[in-house]
Amino acid sequence: MNLRHYVRDIPDYPKKGITFYDITPILSSPEAFQYVMDQLYEKYKNCGADKIVAADARGFIFGAPLALRMGVPFIPVRKPGKLPFKNRCVTYDLEYGSDTLCMHVDAVDPGDKILMIDDLLATGGTAEGMVQLVKEAGGEIVGCGFVIQLGFLDGDKVMKAAGVDHDFLIEV
Repeated sequence: MNLRHYVRDIPDYPKKGITFYDITPILSSPEAFQYVMDQLYEKYKNCGADKIVAADARGFIFGAPLALRMGVPFIPVRKPGKLPFKNRCVTYDLEYGSDTLCMHVDAVDPGDKILMIDDLLATGGTAEGMVQLVKEAGGEIVGCGFVIQLGFLDGDKVMKAAGVDHDFLIEV
């Protein structure tokens, strides 16, 4: 299946000069969505993950069902003020600004093996923020998967600099 046909390019969103790669056509097609989930499962079913971490909000779409299928806990990483319990936070840069992510302080235990899942790797800021949260908690990243990687940006270099192996299903 050519998943690129299920990604809609939206120019000048969220601001002029940025192209947004919209995954909702994947979600609108049960066949494409199932294919994505099957591909992620096949890539990571034997990675040894104890838990899956995904970022708010599009990462949840892929991370939560993958955690369920793999039989491991799902850890939501969210924007400030969205998690009800005590949390740790990290601020990071995006291709069009900066943002902050938070995770419950008891979500990752020292020695936990963590699989990170997100919809898109662009500049690597969000992924790098998640890596930092996991490592600060004492967890070990055993895999990092994306549906889309924007090959023309530096996300790949950021992930390598963070010492995290990653993979993707579509490169734009």
